Amino acid sequence: MSMIPEDPHAAALWIKKRSKEMGADLVGIAPMDRFEGAPKQMDPRYIMPEAKSCIALAFRVLRGSLRGIEEGTFFSNYSAMGYGGITYMFLPLAVNTIAREIEDAGYEAFPMGHQSDWRAIDNNGKLREGFSKPVSPEKPCPDIMVHLRIAGFICGLGEIGWSKMLITPEFGPAVRVGLIFTEMELEPDPIYNGPKLCNKCMACVRNCPGHSISATKSVKVTVAGHELEWGELDNDSCDLAFRGAAVGGGSYMKGTNEYRPNEISPFYQAPPKVYNSGKAVCGAGGCTRACLASLEARGVLTHKMKKPFRRCKPWKVDWSNYDEEVKSLPQGTIGINTKLDTD
Repeated sequence: MSMIPEDPHAAALWIKKRSKEMGADLVGIAPMDRFEGAPKQMDPRYIMPEAKSCIALAFRVLRGSLRGIEEGTFFSNYSAMGYGGITYMFLPLAVNTIAREIEDAGYEAFPMGHQSDWRAIDNNGKLREGFSKPVSPEKPCPDIMVHLRIAGFICGLGEIGWSKMLITPEFGPAVRVGLIFTEMELEPDPIYNGPKLCNKCMACVRNCPGHSISATKSVKVTVAGHELEWGELDNDSCDLAFRGAAVGGGSYMKGTNEYRPNEISPFYQAPPKVYNSGKAVCGAGGCTRACLASLEARGVLTHKMKKPFRRCKPWKVDWSNYDEEVKSLPQGTIGINTKLDTD
């Protein structure tokens, strides 16, 4: 027997309370008409045409999981707990549990975790050639990809910053979002209209190791009547820098898939994957860590800590003599992970 009340207001309160019991830090709800105008390949109404509500659950990335990267001494914890742990354990358990309890009340619901590996579009929003085709002319290609950060915005959790990250007033960009879509009608939350969070300080641009975020070129879209703008992204360089690989300047030749470390990677060769989420060697240096430090310095964040996040000047690794250093290593040391695997 379901415990969820039928009244939309009471049901929304129940779901928020239950979501936080399951570990979510933030919960917001939106009516499905806020997705009006979404690209066909990103419109969740094609997945559940009779859905009435979208529920967004945000899980904070613990600042402590980024501390080792800030100090340059412990990188795997962010990939394991800040990235993989939330993505593959905490978040799926929460959204699946809430969806199950909604279905116990007699309304269809489906959970969406952070991963959508079968998506029909690539990172630039273009259809992947030779991947899938629509089952009928009026439908999009499977699988649809829902933009999690924009869904978080639609549900009232925060803003979209210049880095294209969802920035919340509590935790800044250090959150990961999961969704539930349901045919149950729930009282929605307003779209965030609090103090401005992103002031276009460009800390994300300056501190991105892949130089992946443009300071001058932007993308503008209208979502639920609100104009959103973010810096144009170079997804290829972001992908490389994310894994600690150097970009450009002859350090990385596209097509060769050869790994060479960049200035924020201390690893001679590519470290192994953690879970299936790859390796977040860059520690989201610009889009999360620099942004978090900037927001905190401005006194914007509502979740206060005893000490500031950024406590020393960001470090860089000197790889100017990389080739000579590699030659001096014992034979067979380098070679196991000199290729960039597909994450």
